[in-house]
Amino acid sequence: MARSVAPSIVIDTAGTVIEAEALARLHRSYRLAILDSALPGSFGFSGFLQIQRQLGPVPIVILSASAGLETVETARALGAVGYFLKTWPVDELTAALRRVLEGIAVFPLPGAVADGRAQDAQRDLRKLSDAQLRVLLALADGRSNKQIAGDLGVTEATIKAHLSASFRKLGVQNRAQALLAMQPLLHDRNLSAG
Repeated sequence: MARSVAPSIVIDTAGTVIEAEALARLHRSYRLAILDSALPGSFGFSGFLQIQRQLGPVPIVILSASAGLETVETARALGAVGYFLKTWPVDELTAALRRVLEGIAVFPLPGAVADGRAQDAQRDLRKLSDAQLRVLLALADGRSNKQIAGDLGVTEATIKAHLSASFRKLGVQNRAQALLAMQPLLHDRNLSAG
């Protein structure tokens, strides 16, 4: 699909969010990223937020099977430039990609009022360092401090320090409150199943 729109385009592919982050760190000159919402390592909008953090101003399109108004509008509120449905025919996907490359946002549903809770949550998450965000997203996956430490190759004390700093920055007291603060960004489990 992308090659038919821009034949000279160079395409990088990743099989997980972690691989996508590594590519983003390695190649800083992307023109566009298309993120499959079912990419392993993503939960709700966590994969999007991680990739967005790595890519900075690079536009990101979400490709998903989920077309709920709340999900689409949350993607828009978080800064996605497009939301493509996997059920669209190839010619519709190609036309949508052309529009995005021309600087036009493409979403499947008419614009509605963006969810202010999602915008507030994203603003709060911008206060966190990359390490703090990574720990908080792992926490949202239901992992224990020990599991997160093992996955990230750090000590449990480091995880606790990141969580404490995150709680202060988010204005919350504990893990449960932190997860509630992130809920607007992680609400749609179907997003990562699609």
